[in-house]
Amino acid sequence: MQRVLTPELLDDPALDESLHQAAYAGLRRINTWSRTASYLRRELSRIAAHRSLTELRVLDVACGSGDMARSLAARPLAGGVRLEVDGCDISPAAVEQAQQLADRAGQTGTRFYVHDALAAPFPHRYDVVLCTLFLHHMTESQGVALFRQMAAAAEAAVLVDDLIRSRIGYWLAWTGCRILSRSTIVHNDGPVSVRGAFTPEEAVALAAEAGLPGARCKLHWPQRYLLTWEA
Repeated sequence: MQRVLTPELLDDPALDESLHQAAYAGLRRINTWSRTASYLRRELSRIAAHRSLTELRVLDVACGSGDMARSLAARPLAGGVRLEVDGCDISPAAVEQAQQLADRAGQTGTRFYVHDALAAPFPHRYDVVLCTLFLHHMTESQGVALFRQMAAAAEAAVLVDDLIRSRIGYWLAWTGCRILSRSTIVHNDGPVSVRGAFTPEEAVALAAEAGLPGARCKLHWPQRYLLTWEA
């Protein structure tokens, strides 16, 4: 399947707020169903054990309303490793909502801030810098720039979790988005995201071009990959 990068409706700054919130609610259900947080926690646990860390500082890039960051911060990793999670996003509205939801959940240590990941270096360093469902928004040159920015802020590892561009992935996105969400934004953007996604091999090549040799991908449900690069 040829890659076709098309703007997604959710990225439109003029999108009505009610449609925005309905889309985020649908994405929340899809993320829960896909179990991405479980795969990330497993990889974070492995990294912490490998480096004998009792605490892991993590940044979730392009965090949206903060669902993934809050899920990761909800409890310690295997072995009692404590997670300190920050999130950043280019959208002030998304960051405001993410912080409100975290505070409401009692996750006062989870911080969110506005940042354009492609425009400037991250203001802090972390053990692990990760993003989920963000790379497929990038052109190839933007993808390379993103990897460089993430690596520059990562003491231990960079994790990128995203969709696999494939016919099966397209069918799953088309079907799953309609089953799990009533949002027309999600119905449109899910399949569009798959068409714009990189294959695991392409993602590894982008990482290598960015100066991150030895990145590796693990495939997981539902038609996603988790790319890991360790510093």
